[in-house]
Amino acid sequence: MENKTANPAPLGLIGFGMTTVLLNIHNAGVTTLDTTVMGMGIFVGGLAQVIAGILESKKNNTFGLTAFTSYGFFWLSLVAIWSLPALGIGNGPTKESMGFYLIMWALFTGGMFIASLKHNKATQVIFGSLTLLFILLALADFTHSTTIKTIAGIEGIFTGLSAIYSALGQVINEEYKEEVIPLG
Repeated sequence: MENKTANPAPLGLIGFGMTTVLLNIHNAGVTTLDTTVMGMGIFVGGLAQVIAGILESKKNNTFGLTAFTSYGFFWLSLVAIWSLPALGIGNGPTKESMGFYLIMWALFTGGMFIASLKHNKATQVIFGSLTLLFILLALADFTHSTTIKTIAGIEGIFTGLSAIYSALGQVINEEYKEEVIPLG
């Protein structure tokens, strides 16, 4: 029997993409880190991606399940890292602890990039650029370099925009039942 469940990937990609762009506008030095980023991190980057990941499991898509739930929980954990000290729960992160946190995500994302090589070019660009983003952000924390963080921010905006492109491309292509937006 054919699975007629809607494609949850655009929801996950738009949640990831918009939140990533917003955070990296901050990382590029354009805005401060405030509740705009944290609210997006909890609800759009976090919860929307976890929902998309759970829906991917209904489609028997291990890649989508793993990607969307993992990065959804990444956003939730990141907001917790920023917020818990303000609530009196634990100490704030050091640059070094954040560097190691980001390295762990770079390792995971590098593995997901390898898996993405079986997918379209748009997905490969997302995971390749995200791997680079995590590495740059970790380097910025380890070296305390604002220059590297700014470069990471610019690269992160590209990463987020590539996810938005893929999300909207999938929606538009499905609506028109033809490839209007090339995804490769």
